[in-house]
Amino acid sequence: MILDEKVSVVMPIYNPDYQIVESIRSVLEQSISGIELFLIDDASTVDYFHYIKEFLKLDNVYFIRLSKNLGPAAARNKGIEKSTGRYVAFIDADDSWEKDKLAYQLASFSEKDIALSFSEYEVIKIDGQTKHVQVPLYITYHGLLKNTIIGCSTVVIDRKKTGPFFMPDIRGGEDTATWLNLLRKGYRAKGIKEILVHYRIKEDSFSRNKWKMLARTWRMYRKTQYLSRCQTSYYFSYYVVNAIKKRI
Repeated sequence: MILDEKVSVVMPIYNPDYQIVESIRSVLEQSISGIELFLIDDASTVDYFHYIKEFLKLDNVYFIRLSKNLGPAAARNKGIEKSTGRYVAFIDADDSWEKDKLAYQLASFSEKDIALSFSEYEVIKIDGQTKHVQVPLYITYHGLLKNTIIGCSTVVIDRKKTGPFFMPDIRGGEDTATWLNLLRKGYRAKGIKEILVHYRIKEDSFSRNKWKMLARTWRMYRKTQYLSRCQTSYYFSYYVVNAIKKRI
């Protein structure tokens, strides 16, 4: 694949509501140029075309519909496969970005060992309450095992440094597994200590089920990082403590 300096943004879609309009606008109205946006529909069962039809007239917006529901990892991987930018960023269909998000983050890659950039974000709960999730300035592979602090919609990856990559095809934790796989190569991730993303929690959001979160993280450690039970128990204990702190 021949990469140019543009940013390829991948948005998986499954039965979105009107919030997708704000999500798409927040990508297209970034303060930098050279953005291509891939909308990957994961076999939605509701009609939402009226929300996005005007965006599909743009030269830098691409729509792909999967023939059957395969999950967010497969949807994102289809976008990654089709993308041509040096940088790859992710956003979910109900999240939104600050206007200067990409500009801030692209500057991170001037540091030689930085292959992934992420940022702080605001969680918007169903009742309208908000929570500011803070992040460290840098995080390594072992640090991320202890603290899965990186929000998917905050991430930008420098593919020139990492080489080709795809998300593990698992249901839950596929994003964190991806960051771990990249950092395991010896790179660090740089955190932007400013809220650049607004993350909405839906009523049926997978992340709202705490027991599922625990189970998926344990499974992800074992299946994608190949940790022993002893190693998994060690990192999992840190994960639980940090997960509780993040939600206080």
